[in-house]
Amino acid sequence: MNKKRFLPYLAIVASLVVGCNNQESKQKQEDLKNPLLTAYETPFEVPPFDQIKDEHFRPAFKEALSVHNAEVDSILNNQAEASFENTILALENAGQLLNRVSTVFYNLNSANTNDTIQAIAKDMAPVMSAHSDEISLNPKLFDRVKAVYAKKAELGLDAEDQKLLEETYKDFVRSGANLKEEDKEKLKKINADLSVLTTQYGQNLLNELNAYELVVDKAEDLAGLPEELKTAAANEAKAKGKEGKWVFTLQNPSIMPFLQYADNRELRKEIWEAYQMRGNNGNDQDNKETLVKIANLRLEKAKLLGYSSHAAYVLEESMAENPTNVNNLLNKLWAPALAKAKTEAADIQKEIDAAKDTFTVAPYDWRYYQEKIRKARYALNEEEIKPYFSLPAVREGAFETAKKLWGISFVALNNVPVYHPEVEVYEVRDKDGSHLGLLYADFFPRESKRSGAWMTSYRGQSRKDGKRVAPVISIVCNFTKPVGDNPALLTFDEATTLFHEFGHALHGLFSNVKHRSLAGTSVPRDFVELPSQIMENWAGDPEVLKSYAKHYQTKEAIPDALIEKMQKAGTFDQGFATVEYLAASILDMNYHAATAPIAAKANDFEKAAMSKIGLIDAIIPRYRSTYFQHIFSGGYSAGYYSYIWSEVLDSDAFAAFKEKGLYDQGTAAAFRSNILEKGGTGNPAEMYRKFRGADPNPVHLMVKRGLN
Repeated sequence: MNKKRFLPYLAIVASLVVGCNNQESKQKQEDLKNPLLTAYETPFEVPPFDQIKDEHFRPAFKEALSVHNAEVDSILNNQAEASFENTILALENAGQLLNRVSTVFYNLNSANTNDTIQAIAKDMAPVMSAHSDEISLNPKLFDRVKAVYAKKAELGLDAEDQKLLEETYKDFVRSGANLKEEDKEKLKKINADLSVLTTQYGQNLLNELNAYELVVDKAEDLAGLPEELKTAAANEAKAKGKEGKWVFTLQNPSIMPFLQYADNRELRKEIWEAYQMRGNNGNDQDNKETLVKIANLRLEKAKLLGYSSHAAYVLEESMAENPTNVNNLLNKLWAPALAKAKTEAADIQKEIDAAKDTFTVAPYDWRYYQEKIRKARYALNEEEIKPYFSLPAVREGAFETAKKLWGISFVALNNVPVYHPEVEVYEVRDKDGSHLGLLYADFFPRESKRSGAWMTSYRGQSRKDGKRVAPVISIVCNFTKPVGDNPALLTFDEATTLFHEFGHALHGLFSNVKHRSLAGTSVPRDFVELPSQIMENWAGDPEVLKSYAKHYQTKEAIPDALIEKMQKAGTFDQGFATVEYLAASILDMNYHAATAPIAAKANDFEKAAMSKIGLIDAIIPRYRSTYFQHIFSGGYSAGYYSYIWSEVLDSDAFAAFKEKGLYDQGTAAAFRSNILEKGGTGNPAEMYRKFRGADPNPVHLMVKRGLN
């Protein structure tokens, strides 16, 4: 037994048994009142958000860590020969209290944080890292896992149990279980440092996002802006005590339409500079040194574990397998995408020159002039589209699409506790009316929420005593807020994002496996985006649009003429969209495929990487280094390429539906049974082939993006 590992827990137990003084008794009573530490007596056993307070988290973490330690201790001290049941399955089932506490805490830290929660997150980062390391680097525990793994062929396990055994063994090895003791200590230090740095990076970014505002006090400076955006900016100003002015922020629903419509070039430049300089201002929120430390620590860890780079370590577990395959895909797409982007830049320059202006197109000009070109070329105005994409209509469109494909239904609930008044909750019922799971939906930006859109869960799916434990899934977005009495009117890009995150939710909701660690979205990064991205195809399909895109006032379906314009403009500006995405993916690979520590400063490193691929000055990467949250604090390091990799899959998969029928029941059932229900229980390439009958054909992606 690793006594150093378990002494803290044993000390706590001893104090309770031997001391048990009044103070300890009082603390025990307080713990019993902690809603995070007791059974959830709520509908569907969801977290009791209405009872959970910030002060509950520290004691809950302390107790949950102790319980998990005791559970692992029980496995270690089991005198029976190591077996699948008493070691692998016991490890899988251990830590459920800690998982429950941390799931609530970290989801709130992303979606509804505050100073107290952020302070706890910073304090808990090294504690959670150390706790994980003490388990994964415990030699006695690994010996038991190894003993079971060595006789895997003799155990007669079914496919899911076999997969759990393989993944458990592999997780220990990849976490450093085979390292020498001195190297294990180095690894622990690296992991602790990374946990602190990645937490700090994300908090810096949120603080930078919230710190900036563009205050406009002259009505003439709003020229070109849609009325809806001006009203939203006036409401923002009023909320901030600046009534009579207009406030624009760095949240996407504010800055992006400002860049798209504002005639005032100087103001476009001002807000753009603030946007692209997040985390790069030389203040106490600066991320430049932090991100280089993160990249170099990841490299050091990879080398310690026997890999040439962090990317080599990460990609071993992906469909791509290695950095070479990723770079081959990115480079294959880069040349045609850049060529198209250069053509688009030339078109913009013609617009500028025609207006007798003397400047060269800059990044803060791109969206503004492309909007003008779109209007002229396709007679398509984004403001003409938005009335047909109210949030309620888009949400119901996603629900109805799933109903037509799989027969599921969504019932709004008002008796379930939520963590913020804006959150909606739905019970999801299967075709036969049985309970499939719960879906939380949180759509609007606020200062307590990080930017972007994501899916998460409050309870993953599993089976207990042969019965399915239903998942509790959440989608979190940052869409345009409602203005006045009108519903939120979304851009088509926002509507597509809702369908995307809904696709992730379906992956979690349909999950039907035994073990929670293999459930739902527990799949490689470059496969996890398939269920989400395929749903985007329905969002823009003409037949589907006619069914859900209804004018929020007249309730009339979107006209055929407008759909035709949208279809014709479908590949418009795809050079820009593909280039900014690929540039970010390539930047990610530059940081994480490096085989030697990065000596350059972050800005210099980024500039060199972008110069090497010939990125034009009018476009920057979708995420610059200092606000690339996906890779420096979001779990996508050496994985941002996965969106385009999965797009090869989703384009080919949707082609199967187009070939047999948009709602073909056989194809939908095959996608559900081979992809959505399986979680991480199989090999992704094999799972895809079972669904499609062949490997994906990249031609569908090239056509979709207009790069063929």
